[in-house]
Amino acid sequence: MNRLGKSLLITALVVVVGMAFRVSWNALRDIANAIGADHTAATLYPFVVDGLMALALVATLVLAGNDRKFALRVLGTYTGASLVLNYVHGLVPALHGATVDWGRLADWDPANWALVLLATSLPVGSIYFGSDLVAKVLHHQPAPTPTPVANAEESTETTMKRSTADLPESTPAPINTPAVANPVPTPNPVPLGFLKSTLPLKPAPAIESTSVNSIGSTPKRTTVAAASTRPRAATGRVPEAGRSPRPKRTQAQLLDEARTATTGLPDAKVTAEGIRREIHTSPANARMLRDALLAERAGTAVGTP
Repeated sequence: MNRLGKSLLITALVVVVGMAFRVSWNALRDIANAIGADHTAATLYPFVVDGLMALALVATLVLAGNDRKFALRVLGTYTGASLVLNYVHGLVPALHGATVDWGRLADWDPANWALVLLATSLPVGSIYFGSDLVAKVLHHQPAPTPTPVANAEESTETTMKRSTADLPESTPAPINTPAVANPVPTPNPVPLGFLKSTLPLKPAPAIESTSVNSIGSTPKRTTVAAASTRPRAATGRVPEAGRSPRPKRTQAQLLDEARTATTGLPDAKVTAEGIRREIHTSPANARMLRDALLAERAGTAVGTP
């Protein structure tokens, strides 16, 4: 719709609302006179009721969410109240006089009390609800309108033509390593200090290779030893860093420990291997200690009467 059409529509709406207000204004003024309002108050009474309806309608167009629902409730309530009062004005002929004095709005007392309460509470409600609606409209912040893209195709083309450095860095895809069907077992490492095995190694079979010196001559055979695939044991001395920090014992200390270990044993069971295991010494020291202990026992036995 063009601007002229909108202007004509708004003008027609204002005219219709003005005429409707004039019709309702007559009834509401007579109701105000019947409940005891003076001439000035009765003249302003229709503006209190129907005027708040117009204010609630404007607030409904501006507000959103729960505030809009509140404005709709106020609009519906005051529309219903104005309809009831106009209906009562049509039912009671005494309210149609030129000058209406204070009187009853209904013959039945409970109905009369309810109508008087309704008519007298509308001005107070207009003060409360009108102030609340104005405050909500003044504090209302409309949602920001998204800015439309002037040329969507140009924006897409600009994004596609960005350099690689401007594009966000992506995480590299993980490298899939193919699984090995039968992995080669890794031999266990040989600890330091492990002595050379006493078992003799099985000699590798010899492989005979044939070489031809010249065409038609007798081939010459050469025997080449095949490389052994068996891992060899580590040999050599244990470094100082790998040795235990046990202090070195003297000959006298070793002899005392050997005497204590062999106490109560007969001479036949005093062996170098047994002494070596008990006091944890070398085979040479064990043999020396065995000879010394046997010599001591022999000397003691000769000196005993």
